[in-house]
Amino acid sequence: MGSRKHRVKVVGAVSLSRQQRFPRARTSVRAARQFVGDTLAEWGVSERRDDIRLCVSELASNAVLHGVPWGREFSVGVAREVGVVWIEVRDSGPGRPAVQQPEPDAERGRGLWLVTALADEFEIRDDRVGKSACVGFKLTGD
Repeated sequence: MGSRKHRVKVVGAVSLSRQQRFPRARTSVRAARQFVGDTLAEWGVSERRDDIRLCVSELASNAVLHGVPWGREFSVGVAREVGVVWIEVRDSGPGRPAVQQPEPDAERGRGLWLVTALADEFEIRDDRVGKSACVGFKLTGD
């Protein structure tokens, strides 16, 4: 599945955003999922919250396992605009993750495949240092 670009133009609307940094530790995956879940609850977003939290877990796991160099952190950003929630997981490591089609009996390799199946938008962006995985979830309740 190819990368999909997201462009959102918000006219006359206020967007909300938050960002938090997490250490390179397995416990950070749960903390990132909790951060996003708490933020969505505070903003009154319940639609697609399970899909969003699952994608955050997968992207944070990838950052911890493959993207964040020792001694560094990764960040998770969440933004709400009219009709969409955006999630961005950014790390400073080298490499570019690729969506794989896992074999049925494979024990690994389903993370990004699952993210692309659940999210409406998906993009990996190269940053000056590292990369960002960005996903968008359309909301019908806005």
